[in-house]
Amino acid sequence: MQKLSMDQLNRPDVDAFKNLQKTPIIVVLDNVRSLHNVGSAFRTGDGFAIEKIMLCGITGTPPHREIEKTALGATQSITWSYHKDVAEAIQQAQAEGAKIVAIEQAEGSIPLQEFTISEGEKYALFFGNEVHGVSEEVMEQADACIEIPQFGTKHSLNVSVTIGIVLWDLVGKMKLV
Repeated sequence: MQKLSMDQLNRPDVDAFKNLQKTPIIVVLDNVRSLHNVGSAFRTGDGFAIEKIMLCGITGTPPHREIEKTALGATQSITWSYHKDVAEAIQQAQAEGAKIVAIEQAEGSIPLQEFTISEGEKYALFFGNEVHGVSEEVMEQADACIEIPQFGTKHSLNVSVTIGIVLWDLVGKMKLV
């Protein structure tokens, strides 16, 4: 076995990427405080060719060297917007026809592996603050809530890890419908 070179990976450049058809997913960061987590969201979003990222509240915005440390340039390829409060992001996502999906441990949440994708549907996935999770405002307006089952002693996963797991699962399901 031999690792592939950058040329063999045949990745598009930023301009070509911007013109590609995107996965109908919006990642919304609801008061995420860590700039490294923000950068990781950009890099993971690029990896799955999501439509865009919405940054809300205290979530940091590019350009910032701490975001770039983990984004590795993905802030240039992923479309993003900033919203002072999460209500603006909810309204915009709904106006674009997206289903509002909270990623949270909650009463009535759906285990990730049981969440089904509807063909042709767009999803706005709301990921919350590292300590407090997704805001109540999102929970009140969510069309669905997804939870990643966990079996250890900790009550949650890091938000950047959660983004990767959820995107990997949902993008895989979208490719099957």
